[in-house]
Amino acid sequence: MVQTTDIPVMALKEQIIENHNEFLESLRHRFLDGDRKAALQRFENIGFPTKKDEEYKYTNLKEITEKGYNFFPKENHNITKEQLDQLHLGEEHFDWITFVNGKLHKELSKVSIENVEFLSFNYALNDEKHKDVFEKYFNTIAGDKSAFTNLNQAYCKYGFFLKVPKNVVIEKPIHIFYISQNQEENTFYNTRNLLIVEEGAKVEIIESHHNFDSTYVLTNSVTEIFTYPNAKADWHKLQNDNDTSYLIDNTFAKQEKDSLTTVNTFSFGGKLVRNNLDFIQNGSNINSFMNGITIIGKDQLVDHHTAVHHNQPNCESYQNYKGIFDGKSHGVFNGKVFVDKIAQKTNAYQQNNNVLLSEGATIDTKPQLEIFADDVKCSHGCTVGQLNEDALFYLRARGISKKEAQALLLYAFANDAMQNIDIEPLKEKISKLLAEKLEVDIEF
Repeated sequence: MVQTTDIPVMALKEQIIENHNEFLESLRHRFLDGDRKAALQRFENIGFPTKKDEEYKYTNLKEITEKGYNFFPKENHNITKEQLDQLHLGEEHFDWITFVNGKLHKELSKVSIENVEFLSFNYALNDEKHKDVFEKYFNTIAGDKSAFTNLNQAYCKYGFFLKVPKNVVIEKPIHIFYISQNQEENTFYNTRNLLIVEEGAKVEIIESHHNFDSTYVLTNSVTEIFTYPNAKADWHKLQNDNDTSYLIDNTFAKQEKDSLTTVNTFSFGGKLVRNNLDFIQNGSNINSFMNGITIIGKDQLVDHHTAVHHNQPNCESYQNYKGIFDGKSHGVFNGKVFVDKIAQKTNAYQQNNNVLLSEGATIDTKPQLEIFADDVKCSHGCTVGQLNEDALFYLRARGISKKEAQALLLYAFANDAMQNIDIEPLKEKISKLLAEKLEVDIEF
C-alpha cells in the first residue's frame, strides 16, 4: 500500500505498477483485464509528463507526482445533510447523485429521472448486460492519448454510466457530487464517466469535486460524451475544491450530425487543476461550445488545454475563456482548432482574455489554428492586461469602493462566458464565487 510520505516520481510510478494486480483482484468484473493491463503498459512506457513535454511546458507536475497515494480509499464516512446542503445550488429544481469515497450513495441522492439507464460505473462493469456497451464505447475516443488517460483506464472504478434513449428529454439538470472524506492518507481517485445521448435526446450535467480532509486528494478523471444526431448535451464543471486537491480532468466529446454539445468549465478552487478537452465532430451541421471562467489566487494553477477537430463541412465551434489571476497564481491556456481539408464552410471562433490583478500572477496563452480547407471563417486571439483605470476611476467617483468597483468590472469582464448557461442557480453560484474570490460583499 502506498504511504503518504513524499517519494520520488520513479518510486510512485513503480508503486502504481506494483499495485495493479492487487487492484484487479479487488474487482468483481474481469472482462476489461486485457485492456487495463495494456493501458498500464502504455503508462509504464510513457511515464508522467514533465516540463520537457510540449503539452506540459508551462505546468510542473512534480508537486503531484512526488507524493505517495492510497489507491484503495476507505468507504466509511459521516457526511451530513447540512454539509451537502452547503454544496447544493438550490437543488429543488435538480436531481443529484452523490459519490462518497468513490461509492454511490442512494440515501444522499435524489433521482427522479425516468426512461434512462443510470448506474454507477463500478456496478455497470459488474453487469454482464452492459458488456457490449463497454466494448463499443469504452475508451473509443479517450484512446491512449496520454499517461493520465492510460492510468485511468488501468485503474478506473468510480464514476457513472448514463444512457439517454432516443427522443428522451431530461427536464431537470443532474448534479454529480464527488466527495472525499475520512481518508487518513493521500488518496488517488480514477473516476470514469460515460454519457450516451441518443438521437433527439437532451440532458444537462453539473459535476463538482469536494475534498473534506486535510490530506491530499488526486483525482484523475476521464469523461466520454457521445452526442447522436439532433441530440443536445451540456456538461458544466464547477471546480471549487480546497487547497489540498489536485484534479487532472480529461473530457472527450464525439458528436454526430445536427448535434449540439457544450462543456463549460468554472475554475475557482483546487491547488492544481489541468483540464484537457477534446471535441471530435463526426458529421455536418454540428455546434460545439466551450466556455471557461478561471478566478484564482495565492499559488494556485489552472491549465486549460482544448482541441476541436473539424472533420466534416458546415460545422461551428465557439471557445471563450476568461481568466482572472491574483497573488502568485498561474494560468495556462492552449487552444487548438484543426480543420480538415473536406471541412468546408467551417466557422470556428476562439478567444482567451485575461486580467492580472497582482505583479506575481502570470498567464501563458497559446491559441492555435491548423486549417487545411479554403472556404472557412476561423478566428483566434488572446489578451493579457489589467483593469481599465478610467472605468475604475469612473465608478470610484460615484462613491463605490475600490474593491466593489473592481468586482463590478471583473464581473462584466467574465459575464459573456456565462451567456449560454440556462441554469439560473448555477449562474448565481458563479456570481457569488466571484464576489467571494474578490473578497467583497456584493450582490449582482
